[in-house]
Amino acid sequence: MIMNIKPFKPLSILAAAALLLAACGGGNTGNSGSASSAGASGSASPSASAVSESGVQEKVTIEYWQYEYPAKVTLMDELIKQFQEQNPNITVKQTNFPYDQYNEKVATLVPAGKGPDVINLYYGWLPKYVSSGFLQPLPESAFPAAEIESRYYPLVEAAKIDGSYWAIPTAVRTLALFYNKDLFAKANIVEPPATWEELVEDAVKLTEKDANGQFVVEGFAWEPGAQLHHWYRDGLLLQAGGQDLSEDRRKVLWADTPAGLEAFQYLLDFAIKHKVGTTGIFTDDATAFKTGHAAINVDGSFRLGSLKADAPDLNYGIAPLPSYKSKSAPSSFWANAIPADVTGAKLEAAVKFLQFLTSKEVQEQWVERVGELPAQKEVATQDKYLKDEKLGPFISQLDYSKAHFFIDETGERTLFVDATNEVLLNNVPVETAFKDLVAKTQKLYDDYWAKADKK
Repeated sequence: MIMNIKPFKPLSILAAAALLLAACGGGNTGNSGSASSAGASGSASPSASAVSESGVQEKVTIEYWQYEYPAKVTLMDELIKQFQEQNPNITVKQTNFPYDQYNEKVATLVPAGKGPDVINLYYGWLPKYVSSGFLQPLPESAFPAAEIESRYYPLVEAAKIDGSYWAIPTAVRTLALFYNKDLFAKANIVEPPATWEELVEDAVKLTEKDANGQFVVEGFAWEPGAQLHHWYRDGLLLQAGGQDLSEDRRKVLWADTPAGLEAFQYLLDFAIKHKVGTTGIFTDDATAFKTGHAAINVDGSFRLGSLKADAPDLNYGIAPLPSYKSKSAPSSFWANAIPADVTGAKLEAAVKFLQFLTSKEVQEQWVERVGELPAQKEVATQDKYLKDEKLGPFISQLDYSKAHFFIDETGERTLFVDATNEVLLNNVPVETAFKDLVAKTQKLYDDYWAKADKK
């Protein structure tokens, strides 16, 4: 995905950034070892040419920002120690913020010159961060575009804007079906569902309610604001034969064929027709599954680490997402970038830290400790991952996975959730809610591009 976005004027930084709200993870959320192969494209800034192949020669301290996600924070602390042992002249300080405050901190501190030297961002935020002037392109000398496009999964091209790579991930994500093996055995279901129809049939069989009609077990955890809105755009919609966006990323195509409404209806029917799950019943979908109150959940590979820590005795399996007319799976990633005002020795150190974070060794630690998938194909397709009963189903979907181009991840998610609530809570017809959703989503895109085109 290559996006042509003209940078906004500096005065727009604070206003644009204030619109960014953390949302990507859905509710809580290299190289082959050589330092030169993690990469990104684009013209390096003048100061980037100062990056020394022999390493940083003066003592320097850089700051790394990421949101508070326990498995990631703990691992990053350990990775920083490893990096500092290899680079004794560089000290890295990790700073974390609560998930729902992350972009607020960026909006206030980065323009004031108090931000990080390396920042971890959801890929869906990149267009706004770039157009707001927050970031600089990663230097081509350290991150060659050709190497990225040969080594990384194609979804990483979402970080390429106006010909340059602005961020690079350690790991990527896709969604799959989490299923409770004990509940499946209790319902005499031998295999996880492989088709849309089988998913409905199994969810109905797995649903348990008490004498008052309240859920004891949701057959299918139903939380549109978690991962289901992603499942719709890059999974259900495409599987039904529809399209997400036009080639220039300006037009929402959901309503251009009957597939868009068909996929939306299918998703809503789990709650309004089949009544196998509903929003907020056990706090959220992840909690419901973790505590044995949901038999099936659509969730990301990033959930593996927290399940291992929080529910070590849960007997569950992973399966590829059920298919319909074709296969498609949503994918996404968090990537590391360098803010625009980082120069000199700090830039050299930031580049070396990014090279370290995209090394084969770090990608392997990340998948084993966090559960996210290696960003590079040669790392992800090792037998130890492909044959892993939990990682393998995720990795098997990466070749046909899609990464939606978000204009405003939070805004788009909110519109989707509002549309489902209109149906579920206000009895608005599904077709009416869908038409309204498409129109409001299109307006987000129209407003964004109208502003971008004026700059």
